[in-house]
Amino acid sequence: MNPQAKLIFALSLTLGTTLTISSNHWIMAWTGLEINTLAILPLISKSHHPRAIEAATKYFLVQAAASALVLFSSMTNAWHTGQWDITQLSHPTSCLILTVALAMKLGLVPFHFWFPEVLQGSSLIVGLLLSTLMKFPPITLLYLTSPSLKPSILMTMAILSTALGGWMGLNQTQTRKILAFSSISHLGWMAIIIAYSPKLALLNFYLYTLMTAAVFLSLNSIKALKLSTLMTTWTKTPSLNAILLLTLLSLAGLPPLTGFLPKWLIIQELTKQEVALAATIIALLSLLGLFFYLRLAYCATITLPPHTTNHMKQWYNTKPTNTMVAVLTTMSLMLLPISPIILAVV
Repeated sequence: MNPQAKLIFALSLTLGTTLTISSNHWIMAWTGLEINTLAILPLISKSHHPRAIEAATKYFLVQAAASALVLFSSMTNAWHTGQWDITQLSHPTSCLILTVALAMKLGLVPFHFWFPEVLQGSSLIVGLLLSTLMKFPPITLLYLTSPSLKPSILMTMAILSTALGGWMGLNQTQTRKILAFSSISHLGWMAIIIAYSPKLALLNFYLYTLMTAAVFLSLNSIKALKLSTLMTTWTKTPSLNAILLLTLLSLAGLPPLTGFLPKWLIIQELTKQEVALAATIIALLSLLGLFFYLRLAYCATITLPPHTTNHMKQWYNTKPTNTMVAVLTTMSLMLLPISPIILAVV
């Protein structure tokens, strides 16, 4: 793909995201979502591999259906109330349809089936875009409409997402699929808190984006698509491998790393809202995610391949690590001590 085309698609993604997050009118938000979908499709299918074409087709069908539901929800609300303002969503049917539409866009259970397949058919950089930037407009819409949505539906989806994201990630051998199920699990944490404290859900999303970007860019720099490849990368970039171990543990939410901050605040807020049972369940289900992060970390740093003859050792990489990877991994590990400042800003 030539640089001019890449620039056009990057600008279109920026335009679509900005349009959705800054609009008050449903039609403008819908337009931004459509621009985003159309801009990412060529990036998914650029390798011309059958799996990439399949991923692009699945992504297009799911996103088109979700966008149609967003439009249908807003038109139903406008029909009954005369309001096109995003924050004035009050009709119960519209609220239900919008919850389904945004769950499809985000990949929340039970509308999650497309996400691991699409991520598996994409490159690591496009996978990073799908896991972070493409989730920002739907999360913003969820944030704006959160007072109107039913907490019970969101809580059910959230607990199911955390459970299935952890469970289905256990037996995966492809790093992109593991990160897809990790994303589904993290979305569960955002969905459970958005009805009670929308700002906390956004903080969770920002920190999740930070840590996921660090993991994706680290895996991209060592070209690790499978666990078996990850086992031999210690010869190529030993320092990056060691940092990747800590970043994965941060993504799992272990203290004293950055990933512990959103989980701690969410459990605290749920307890204050007197839904301690849901807080206990989601905290226990996050142990499933911890297991497959530990498995990734174990493969990356602690174990050697079982059959050394089948795995060619990689040459030591003398090139310096990308500055972006260095900054993101540092932030993924070090932000917990300055959490009072972060909370004051948010």
